[in-house]
Amino acid sequence: MNIKPQKTEELTKLAELIKDMKYAMLSSYQVAEGKLTSRPMTPQEMCEEGAIWFLADSDSESVRNLEVMNLAFSNESENTYISIAGHGELVADRQRMQTLWSMFARPWFPQGVESKNLTLLKFVPHSAEFWDGPDSKVVQLLTMAASIAAAKPIGMGEHGQLSL
Repeated sequence: MNIKPQKTEELTKLAELIKDMKYAMLSSYQVAEGKLTSRPMTPQEMCEEGAIWFLADSDSESVRNLEVMNLAFSNESENTYISIAGHGELVADRQRMQTLWSMFARPWFPQGVESKNLTLLKFVPHSAEFWDGPDSKVVQLLTMAASIAAAKPIGMGEHGQLSL
């Protein structure tokens, strides 16, 4: 994912946390069915305003019910987990599609940027919560053992919330 310089300290922290994460689970509330649905998505860019951009199919569920959405990222090897609440917007900008285009999108959009169902999903974050623990497996085991012995979290890493 291409990450642009961010305008605030909190967005910079968020960008740092997600910069190496290739996939996210995008969740939205499906009003007609009365349920949450999630699907894997590949973020293409985090722009200067903190919005996260995706190539999407205009006929898919991922572009319906944009009012309340959540992105969940995880990097098990780094022991980092992020949940971002926000909303989505559809943008029909062929020039930006060209900029964000990747050959990995071709299976879903065989005609490339000219695919008729190709649209941009702009995820606008409102707030985020993160868990950033020690990434060494040895340190993880030692902190878990210490936490079990003390019956409270010890050295389990950073947990925080970001108002975006």
